[in-house]
Amino acid sequence: MAIRRAFRTFLSLTPTVAGVTAAAMAGLFVARELLPVSVLRESGDSVGNYLQTVGGIYAVLLAFVVYVVWGQFNEARGYVAREASAIVDVYRTVGGLSHERHAAVMESLRAYLDAVIHQEWDAMAQSDDAVMEKTGHLLDDVWLAIVGCGSSTCDSEVFGEVVSRFNDLNELRTLRLVAARTRLPIALKILLFSGAGILIGSMYLLPVDRMSMHALITAAMAGSIAHILYLVVDLDEAFSGDLQVSKQAFHRASRSLDRLAVMNRSTIALATQAAEAALVAAD
Repeated sequence: MAIRRAFRTFLSLTPTVAGVTAAAMAGLFVARELLPVSVLRESGDSVGNYLQTVGGIYAVLLAFVVYVVWGQFNEARGYVAREASAIVDVYRTVGGLSHERHAAVMESLRAYLDAVIHQEWDAMAQSDDAVMEKTGHLLDDVWLAIVGCGSSTCDSEVFGEVVSRFNDLNELRTLRLVAARTRLPIALKILLFSGAGILIGSMYLLPVDRMSMHALITAAMAGSIAHILYLVVDLDEAFSGDLQVSKQAFHRASRSLDRLAVMNRSTIALATQAAEAALVAAD
């Protein structure tokens, strides 16, 4: 799985880096024809100071953006893991309610979880609000199944704990959806890409005598910036990029619900058998 994903990333990344590097090389060849080295050498010191200033500013900006998008990506991944865990917690906690309420909540939770895995996950990547709203209605059904018990007919402590766990689940879902919609401002993206073009283009002004050396340092600069910008754009699309957040946490939650359902049925069967045996013994 990891090898396949790494290969997929390589195939997606390579054209971007190679394309930007090739474009930078083409621009360099044109610049070398229009601006002889003898002309560039006259302003070499000024160009060097200019590149140092512009390069330093852009490097700080790029580092800041990478830090932000990586933090947002990790937050989104954490919300998914915590929401999946919260679903299992709600199911375990409702085990203290009556069998009828437990079955109703379980059915609603299962419908919500399946919708998140098979429908809402793709909807987040496509910003499909209609599907996400529909899935939210399924979570409302879970709430209705819980309050159908009511504190007057169920153990008040258990009922209060179930409500608390559900509120946690609802909050985590909200945070996940907010993370799916969070993007870098368009003005910042324009600054990033225009700054990259300016910095790479400024490399043409260096008074390097050998064309091969000039091409090498320009290609290294262009390739490095292209690689970093690819990561920025991909991480900014936390649920649709190549390095997107995995939904394996929800799959694990689904398997946990299946195991708990089997255990619950076994417990009920044993309790029923014990009750029947007690009735036979009483007769």
